[in-house]
Amino acid sequence: MMTRITAVFLALLSPTWVAAGEPLYVKNLSPIASLFGLPAQQSAAIAAAGTWQWDFHSALASHYIEERRASEALSFDGETQRLVLAARYALSDQWQLQLELPYSKQSAGFLDTGIDRWHNLWGLPDNGRSDVPRDQLNYRYADSEQRFDLYSRRAGLGDISLAVQRSLYRAGGLALAGTVGYKFGTGDFADFSGSGEADSYAVLRLSSDSLAAAPLSWHAQLGYLRAAKVSALAGRQQRDLWFAGASAQWQFSPSWSLLGQLDAHKAPLASAIDALAKDSVMLSAGLRWQLSQRWGLDFSIVEDIAVETAPDVMFQASLRYLGP
Repeated sequence: MMTRITAVFLALLSPTWVAAGEPLYVKNLSPIASLFGLPAQQSAAIAAAGTWQWDFHSALASHYIEERRASEALSFDGETQRLVLAARYALSDQWQLQLELPYSKQSAGFLDTGIDRWHNLWGLPDNGRSDVPRDQLNYRYADSEQRFDLYSRRAGLGDISLAVQRSLYRAGGLALAGTVGYKFGTGDFADFSGSGEADSYAVLRLSSDSLAAAPLSWHAQLGYLRAAKVSALAGRQQRDLWFAGASAQWQFSPSWSLLGQLDAHKAPLASAIDALAKDSVMLSAGLRWQLSQRWGLDFSIVEDIAVETAPDVMFQASLRYLGP
């Protein structure tokens, strides 16, 4: 019995709890929403002082929207690939720094055929996706005062972000933290890699390693982002954006976990077009493989349950490493 208790205690102190206890890394990759510095969910727990955590995130998102209202016309047809290298460093048991370096590509992609077949198999509505040529890139918006478009493949460095997290409370498996972040304008609106402007945000995060005595860990966050003005979005831009999220993880074996997650945020534009004006809600399901004490691998799929406010579907993978 004493041996088992000791093993559990050492496991809780090891890096495995921190690495395995992370929410899924989910960001809205819709061409407009992705321009802003809305942060992904993150654990409120901070690792031991001097600890590095390295994350490599990849995502592939498919878009299709065709909508006209009043003087506005919107078309999003294409795919987004996004890669992110994120580094966290625990300055102490109370303070943590995080840096994110994103790279994105907009292209015609290759997912349309598979998505059409999935819709046909289950008799699901496709909102006209099957009526247009497959695997094309067509991002276009126009109203009486402004317009933007993209028809050829573009790729580039996105908006780099830096964040500082402060532990506010941690006891009995419960952690509360406050985070402030800043997104630098290193991206380019012309290729939809970023807004090219600086955003700032503040967020409260709450994490727990159990839920009502069940073997579930969970996380929640609630925050506010102040977006810089983007000239191409002119008078339609909403600069004050709320965002929120909740995540749960069930570790059903020492190496494997199932995850479910909700992410939501305020619509970044004021528009008569629902896809631009409705608040976004995304539902994610994921599988986590803890390869070793320090290495973890996530696979997830994300759906837009507030239809057309996010990509039709996103496929994601994340590799995590927690070092000394």
